Amino acid sequence: MSSTEDLDYPQVILQYSSGFLVSKVMFTACELGVFDLLLESGEPLSSDAIAAHLGTSTTGMERLLDACVGLKLLAVELTQEGALYRNTEISNIYLTKSSPKSQYHIMMYYSNTVYLCWHYLADAVREGRNQYERAFGISSKDPFGAMYRSEEEMLKFMAGQNSVWSICGRDVLAAFDLSPFTQIYDLGGDFFSDSIPEAELYILSKILHDWDDDRCRQLLAKVHKACKPGGGVLLVESLLNEDKSGPLETQLYSMNMLVQTEGKERTAAEYSKLLEAAGFGEVQVKRTGKLYDAVLGRK
Repeated sequence: MSSTEDLDYPQVILQYSSGFLVSKVMFTACELGVFDLLLESGEPLSSDAIAAHLGTSTTGMERLLDACVGLKLLAVELTQEGALYRNTEISNIYLTKSSPKSQYHIMMYYSNTVYLCWHYLADAVREGRNQYERAFGISSKDPFGAMYRSEEEMLKFMAGQNSVWSICGRDVLAAFDLSPFTQIYDLGGDFFSDSIPEAELYILSKILHDWDDDRCRQLLAKVHKACKPGGGVLLVESLLNEDKSGPLETQLYSMNMLVQTEGKERTAAEYSKLLEAAGFGEVQVKRTGKLYDAVLGRK
């Protein structure tokens, strides 16, 4: 859209107001196994057949399938026997469990965890803190400890993060020439308590956005101390524009950090400042045009 005059204001507002309905239709079809069944069947199926296979009501399944058609997640063909449904290419690639690029696990994490936390978004804005205690009855001073209700949920979250990495990881790792670094450590675990081994390059992938500035400085200082001279740290994060006017996805991620953690999404300048405060210099920034960007600091 070239200007505000191009906006169809009523339509935009209606689309925004129903955005969560769209998400929940996709999440539900994933959870019930619609896309997996249609992939495994090798042929289009009727709503009755799908409902019978998945153990749902016929009326509910028919409406779900039609909504998925509207979202271009399914295609429908009208025959003499009735409507037959099949996956579209995007569903086969991203919404079936068996696909190498499957986003199923992150969909389930969003549906069963994020979705429930966002019910308390207004409370998060009022109070400036995460809403796990309200959403799940979990109270913890450590936001990372409060992020998972169970080991199963943690494993689903980690699988979901790996699935997102399958889409954007190549772009992030290609942002800089990392060939000079022969010892690379992908930071994870309880890094505030555990020791950090010596390495030439540390990768902090979607870690700093979980924490406030003080904790970020603390962690980066610890990494700097362990880092070999001439080494560096690679931050993988979704960067806000310097005026914080976008990208929209990153703005929404930052709201999610408010609801679920103590952190936030940041601008390139804000990450550079954190790196420099920890002793890193020669900071370089590369925007990938995808979900995640790259920031490289050198010791």
